[in-house]
Amino acid sequence: MIRRLLLTGLIVLFAAAPAVGASRIKDLAELQASRDNQLVGYGLVIGLNGSGDSLRNAPYTEQSMRAMLQNLGIATEGGRARARNVAAVIVTANLPPFVQSGARIDISVSSLGDASSLAGGTLVMTPLRAADGEIYAVAQGAVVVSGFSAEGQAETLTRGVPTAGRVPNGAVVERTVKAAFNDMLMLTLQLRNPDFSTAVRVTDAINAYTKKRFGARLAMEQDSRTVNIRKPKNISAARFYAEIENLVVEPDAPARVVVDERTGTVVIGNDVRISRVGISHGALTVRVTEMPRVVQPEPFSFGETEIEPYTVIDADQPDARVAVLDGPDLQTLVSGLNRLGVKPDGIIAILQGIKSAGALQAELVLQ
Repeated sequence: MIRRLLLTGLIVLFAAAPAVGASRIKDLAELQASRDNQLVGYGLVIGLNGSGDSLRNAPYTEQSMRAMLQNLGIATEGGRARARNVAAVIVTANLPPFVQSGARIDISVSSLGDASSLAGGTLVMTPLRAADGEIYAVAQGAVVVSGFSAEGQAETLTRGVPTAGRVPNGAVVERTVKAAFNDMLMLTLQLRNPDFSTAVRVTDAINAYTKKRFGARLAMEQDSRTVNIRKPKNISAARFYAEIENLVVEPDAPARVVVDERTGTVVIGNDVRISRVGISHGALTVRVTEMPRVVQPEPFSFGETEIEPYTVIDADQPDARVAVLDGPDLQTLVSGLNRLGVKPDGIIAILQGIKSAGALQAELVLQ
């Protein structure tokens, strides 16, 4: 659950309290054996409406097109292609765990040359390789592009990214990743957010269940991220993990304040505390105005006309306030910041100052 509070034009998100934020083990951790594998390939998108690569600036596109035609038995000797309906692309995909040969996966297509748009194009059969150099899938299909680009003589309008798109179910898996999951005698859980308290709580929840179900404590925490679980006999690893992945655990996390200075966003965790501290915050405006004056000499004095410098300096500090912050809980901290009535950049400066004063009992993360 996430609560939102409008703080002088700034939306501050507050993480829900761990006491009411109990989550399933499947949401807190993932099996080390069940991970994705990344695939990549180089291919051609054809059928573009004059928005493809200029073959003079992207010679590899022409080379790839000629090689493709030769593989199809078409001679391409002599002449130089001038068409702009072809674009060289890089195709990427994630191979899910336990996927079998013949399954389909989504792919992403990104332009490699100077094509202006991939809209309306079709990806030609492209092999996708893994880090070991082997082909695990073959991609082909119509490219779906969400962005668009319109160009006139004096203006160009672009929305989104027209040089990147997706092909839903565009790749067919040709080779499976060997994973003898049911033969594993030890299951390893990796916490998505490392924390010693959470690792111990996950271990205790699993042991309480396995003690009642199998008569033995089978889990052991290894560190802040890893929990090892021994698989009991006479049950498959898949069925055993299906039983324990829905156990509910209350996760814990260190107190943390995340500040994004580019967007003016501040995220304050529920456990953040501030020692009693006084804060004065106000916008100081100093105006320096130069108004030189012309000075005339007295009549018949044979003097000269001179320019005399004249400067006006005005200092103004509106809405300067002094507030005392003492944050034993999240609500008190928010109320204290609201009393100051500052803008987003002021809140960020205040939090940095409180941290420098040693009064912020949390980790301050600047992004």
